[in-house]
Amino acid sequence: MADAGTIEAAVSQEEVDKAKEEIEAADPGGEDEAKTEFEVTAEEVSILRAELACEFPDDYKYLSDAYIKSVASKPYSKDPTVRRPLDYTQEKLQNVMEWRAQVRSSRVNRVSVSTKRVRTASQLRSFVQAGAPEMEELVVLANGPANSKEATEDPDRYAKAKALVTSLNNGSLYWHGFTKEGKPILWIRCGRKPWYPNVEAEVNALILIADAGIKCMPEGVTDFVVLSDSNSPPPPVPSFMINVLKALVKGYPDRLNVLLSAPVGSIIQFVMNLLLPLMPGRLADKFLLKDLEQSTPILKEWLMHGEDDIPTFFGGKSNHDELYPDEYYSKNQGEGCLKFDYFGMIERLKTSAKEWEEAQKK
Repeated sequence: MADAGTIEAAVSQEEVDKAKEEIEAADPGGEDEAKTEFEVTAEEVSILRAELACEFPDDYKYLSDAYIKSVASKPYSKDPTVRRPLDYTQEKLQNVMEWRAQVRSSRVNRVSVSTKRVRTASQLRSFVQAGAPEMEELVVLANGPANSKEATEDPDRYAKAKALVTSLNNGSLYWHGFTKEGKPILWIRCGRKPWYPNVEAEVNALILIADAGIKCMPEGVTDFVVLSDSNSPPPPVPSFMINVLKALVKGYPDRLNVLLSAPVGSIIQFVMNLLLPLMPGRLADKFLLKDLEQSTPILKEWLMHGEDDIPTFFGGKSNHDELYPDEYYSKNQGEGCLKFDYFGMIERLKTSAKEWEEAQKK
């Protein structure tokens, strides 16, 4: 296994400085230190949404009113005694939407332009705004036969779809269950991560999974929890780690409630040493590194069904492998190369969300 010195040599100071500059540009004020929330009126939420609707008419509904209100309610980083100015909140929300547009635009540039369907700048903007192929559509494509009309007419797009589901198939990233506060839980199985990942495909898989979980959030919930089984992780790929952090800051500000990682070994410590200096403000405080014994009472307190929801890889009874097995034991979901039960995951998450909502009525 590569040692920390070898890994560290794989990322230059220039790359680190560039990443830090990009992250600071995306969030110049950083995540605010105070946990206070200020009042935001319905009229102010309407104003913010109207601005987004004008700029992003086909994607503005991606951000819920609850999320817009949550972002607007936070203290201002330059003066934590007051609420974020509406202009600042608008800029923060606009940055999210622009990042999403850029992600789609890059897909158009790399994939669809080769089909000669997009020839001019105006056509490109129109195509992006109309929704360049969403990642979920790529999952559907890869789940179908390789000789389908869609696959053979656009081999570049099909290749991208296969790369995406290959990153899903190892079952290293999935949503399962909720916390007692109704926050969906994203589980990371580090031991299943590949040693030599396709960085772009891995980041795309993260975006796909993150968006799926956000769509399944109960009404009024705006953030999620990440629980990482950090046993036997592969040597980290710095470029992937940095890209994940940039995606979190640019595309999902104020979405992460907390990340708990257990157990803590030298590789996880290296990852944190790499990422912590790049993290804005309070984001670093949302990362908890614990050993397995320390994590048990925390999980019992957090998980919706308490001790019954603690998975076997954290010393509990809940066997996640029955639903999300190692790729070797997985079967194809359709006629294509998708093995990960992506659509089943979404249905189970929706069912759990309804269960949590019903419990709140009692």
